[in-house]
Amino acid sequence: MVFQAKTIIEPFRIKSVEPIHETTAEYRDIALKEAGYNPFMLKAEDVLIDLLTDSGTGALSEQQWGAMLQGDESYAGSRSFLKLQDTIQKITGFQFVIPTHQGRASERILFTTVCEQDSIIPNNTHFDTTRANIEANRAEALDLAIDEAKHPAVIHPFKGNMDLQKLEQFFRNTPKSKIPLCMVTVTNNSGGGQPVSMGNIKAISAMCHSYGVPFFIDACRFAENAWFIKQREEGYKDKTPLQIAQEMFSYADGCTMSAKKDGMANIGGFIALNDGALAEKLRNLLILTEGFPTYGGLAGYDMEAIAVGLMEALDEDYLRYRIRSVEYLGEKLTQANIPIIQPTGGHAVYIDAGAFLSHIPQSQYPAQALCVEMYLAAGIRAVEIGSVMFGKPQPDGSEIPAALELVRLAFPRRVYTQSHVDYLIEALLYVADRAKQIRGVRFTYQAPMLRHFTAQFALI
Repeated sequence: MVFQAKTIIEPFRIKSVEPIHETTAEYRDIALKEAGYNPFMLKAEDVLIDLLTDSGTGALSEQQWGAMLQGDESYAGSRSFLKLQDTIQKITGFQFVIPTHQGRASERILFTTVCEQDSIIPNNTHFDTTRANIEANRAEALDLAIDEAKHPAVIHPFKGNMDLQKLEQFFRNTPKSKIPLCMVTVTNNSGGGQPVSMGNIKAISAMCHSYGVPFFIDACRFAENAWFIKQREEGYKDKTPLQIAQEMFSYADGCTMSAKKDGMANIGGFIALNDGALAEKLRNLLILTEGFPTYGGLAGYDMEAIAVGLMEALDEDYLRYRIRSVEYLGEKLTQANIPIIQPTGGHAVYIDAGAFLSHIPQSQYPAQALCVEMYLAAGIRAVEIGSVMFGKPQPDGSEIPAALELVRLAFPRRVYTQSHVDYLIEALLYVADRAKQIRGVRFTYQAPMLRHFTAQFALI
C-alpha cells in the first residue's frame, strides 16, 4: 500500500517572509472609493491576498538569487545574455534570441514590424496586450478558439485549442498578403488558462506552413501547457515537461514570451525565432526603443534570474503542486455552486461572474462588480476579464460586450500556501451568500486603449 496525501504540500521551504496586514471593512471601503472602484489602482499594501495577476509577482528561488549575484551588466556581449540565450535555445530550439523588458515589448516589436494596415493575426484567443499591440498597428486580432471555449461549464481536456476548421476557412478566404503570421497562446489566458494539445499545435503548424504563413507561439505559460499535455494527452505521460516543451516549439517558427510568467522572474521577456532576416528587423527596432540586442532593456541580473527560472518552471514537483493548488480551489468553489470555467486552468481559477451575478446586466459589468465586492469583503484583489477588458465601444456610444464575464483569480508562483487558499475559499463563500445584494458599476473615466488598467467607476 502506498501513502497518498490529500494535503497539498508546497515543494519548498520558506527562508524569507514578507508581512501582509489585515484591514477593516471601513478602511477598504475608503481605499476602494479613492481607487475609483478599480482594483488596479489600489495600493498593494492595502491588499491582503493579491490575485490580480501571476505576471512578475512570484517568489524567486535561492538558485535565482545566487545567479543574480553573478549578473554581468556589460552593455554589449554580456555573459548573462549568453546564459539566457543558451537556455532559451535549449528549450525552444530557435536560433535567434532577442531579449526585451517584458512580454508586451516583444509583442510591440514583433507586430510593429510585421503588421500593415488591414493585416489579420489569427489566434486561439488574443490576450489584452497582444490584441492592443495588433490593433495599435491598425491590424485585426482574430480569435478562433473551439466552440467549447465559449461555454464555461463544458468539460474538455484541451479547451484552449484553436478551431482548425475555422482556421482553414480563414486561410482559404483571406489573401496571404494580409496574414503576416498565425499565433496560438499556451495556455489560453483569456479562455480560462486552458491548455492547447500537442495534436492541435501540430495541426496548426502543418496548416500554416501549407499556406506559407509563419507560425508563432505566445509562450507565457509554456511549462504549464506542457504539464497538461503530459497529464491528458495520449503518448506523453512518460515524457518530461522539457521534452514536451521542446516538441511544442519544434512545430513553430518563433515565439514571444513574458518571462514574468513561466520564466519565474519579476521582469523580462524575449522573442525567439529562426528567420534571420526578420530577426535583424526586430533587433533594429529593439535598439531604438529597448536597448542593445544583448540586454534589450534588462539588467544582467534579470537575465540570470530568467535563465534559471525557465528551467525551474519545468520541474515536475513544482508543476504538480501549482496545478493541483489551482484545481483545489476550483473544486471547493464548484462544491459551493459558485460557477467557474471548467476544468480549472493552469495559473488561475476563473469565476463565471455573468452566471454568478445573473441579476446584473452586462452593461453594468458584473465581473468588475464582483472584483469590487471581493476586495470590500476580505481584502482580496482579482481582475476582471469581461466587458471592461474586452468590450468594444461603438461610435454611437453603445458597446459590444465581451463573450464572457469572468473574474480571474491568478496565483503568483511560489507565494501563497494552502492556508491562504482556504481563507480565499471562506471569503468567496461569504460573498456568495450575499450575491443578490451586489450592485453593478458604471464608467466615470476610460482610456481609449487598455482601459481596464486605469479606468474609474462608480457603483450603480
